[in-house]
Amino acid sequence: MIRFFASLALIVCISTFNCIAKQDTTGKKTDSTAIKRFDNDLDKVNQLSAERLSDSLKRSELERRVSTLGAADKSERATLMAELSSLKKRDSAHLSRQQHQIDSLRAIIKGVPVVFHSDTLYYLYAKLGSFSASDRARAVVERLERIGDAPGYSGDSLRLSLSEQSTDLLYGNSLLLSITDQDALWARKDRAGYTEYIRKKVSAALLQYRNDNGWRVILEEILLTLLVIAVVITLIYLINKLFKKISKRIISANGEPRVGIKIRNYELLDAAHQQNAITFILKIIRYAVILLVIYLAFPVLFGIFPFTRDLSVNLLSYILSPLKKIGIAVWNYIPDLMTILVLLVVFRYVIKLVRFVKTEIERGKLTIPGFYKDWANPTYQIIRVLILAFMLIVIFPYLPGSDSGVFKGVSVFMGVLFTFGSAGALGNVVAGLVLTYMRAFKIGDRVKIGEVTGDITEKTLLVTRVRTIQNEIVSIPNSTVMNNHTVNFSIEAADKGLIVNTTVTIGYDVPWRQVHQLLIDAALATSLIEAEPKPYVLQTSLDDYYVSYRLNAYTKSPNKQAVIYSGLHANIQDHFNEAGVEIMSPHYKALRDGNATTIPLDYLPGDYQAPPFRTENKAQKDHKGNADQNT
Repeated sequence: MIRFFASLALIVCISTFNCIAKQDTTGKKTDSTAIKRFDNDLDKVNQLSAERLSDSLKRSELERRVSTLGAADKSERATLMAELSSLKKRDSAHLSRQQHQIDSLRAIIKGVPVVFHSDTLYYLYAKLGSFSASDRARAVVERLERIGDAPGYSGDSLRLSLSEQSTDLLYGNSLLLSITDQDALWARKDRAGYTEYIRKKVSAALLQYRNDNGWRVILEEILLTLLVIAVVITLIYLINKLFKKISKRIISANGEPRVGIKIRNYELLDAAHQQNAITFILKIIRYAVILLVIYLAFPVLFGIFPFTRDLSVNLLSYILSPLKKIGIAVWNYIPDLMTILVLLVVFRYVIKLVRFVKTEIERGKLTIPGFYKDWANPTYQIIRVLILAFMLIVIFPYLPGSDSGVFKGVSVFMGVLFTFGSAGALGNVVAGLVLTYMRAFKIGDRVKIGEVTGDITEKTLLVTRVRTIQNEIVSIPNSTVMNNHTVNFSIEAADKGLIVNTTVTIGYDVPWRQVHQLLIDAALATSLIEAEPKPYVLQTSLDDYYVSYRLNAYTKSPNKQAVIYSGLHANIQDHFNEAGVEIMSPHYKALRDGNATTIPLDYLPGDYQAPPFRTENKAQKDHKGNADQNT
């Protein structure tokens, strides 16, 4: 079996590895195709930008030549104007195609944010020369921080410089950033408007940066930090004091709770344990509240200083994000929850209906031909289990996480574990159900199962328990009961009576009619033996020295056979002794030559004497013989 499972595990691992390898190969091929397509799209965008730049240079040259022509050069002017018009149309077409290509890449490419002083100014998507988008964003942030920390900053020193390929934002003579036509297309704006928008954002960010890092602001932040710390300490002190008062209010003055906790007649917690439990729970709640106050104080403290506000946001998100996800998940789960509640109500009333039918059958108000009353409860239990199993199958798709791989894997594992671990138990369960419908016995019956004789005290799905006449409890697995023959002494005792029988052997010298009457009288004198039907005797054999007599008598108390047999045997001895009949069985030979009778002295007459030994010689014997002849 171990080799089988090991081989099975090896096959599963190999199959899984092959599947993963195939998936990895397919994923790599897909990734390679996607990257190739992505590079082609970027090349098209860059090619269109280069063509637009080339057309722009040609247009500038044509415009310069047109401006130098005189009034006499009308034909040449018309030719140049036609070329300019063609270039404008082609530039418009290139612009449209470039915008379409960028829109198709927008879902794939994520912009690099230019973050300065916890504020996102704008996003960069395209590279400029040999600089990637991330290099450009990093360079812009470094320049802004250098200018923000420099003394004598003035917002009026920010100005825009327009060139053929880009628009530059300058601080004095220092370059801060450059915006190209491609950057504007990614932002879905024209270059002039987009650059002005960025200039305003940069100016406001630099001004805020200067204000947040002033000495007065820093002093205020320090004082506010001390105030928050003092408030936290005060809150912790008040929380400790509040929980001490609550503990004193709940616990009585003598140090013990007023009452214990009881569930009906069961005392779940006595006074001492209840006090310990309350103290422990209050301590846990107190520590939890203090930790919550301290944790919430950190975002407030970090939010005071500009350079730690990101930590403040992150700390709050650690609490708010899970709570938000939980809230959204609960809200989205409400329809499925309502469905589960409706199904629970429906199945609950179905089970109630089945229980009502079961109760009516047990009371005898509802009779089904061929269906016995004692079948009602086990049948109800089986139907109830089937209904609950069907209910779980119906509800399963509506449970949260039922479609997850982990949930399915655990379900399969539990099913396999239950199947292999309960093979023997399931056999006993099936045997218990079969025994129930076989009606071989019921609680209280006197039975003999194999070598065990006693009264049935308990029937479960797994075992049957029997109490022997020695008051021993024997637990027999139901599968063992099924594999053995069962003798039920009680099933017919109430109506027809159980026949108890015993055998005695009496010599041929006693008349059989006298033996019959003595045995019947002894049976009728025994308690718990029924007078009707009348006891009877059967002569079962005629042996060499005796006759076998079997006494048969009826009783309706099968559970007291030991007492009945003991009393019956005692009465047989009494009646035979009183009648002077010796019970000499099985192999007993009476010699009366000097031997006393086997009947007890209490039953013999007071003048009884044992017969003497006969000691005759040959002369006496011959004389006695002659006397007999003369007579």
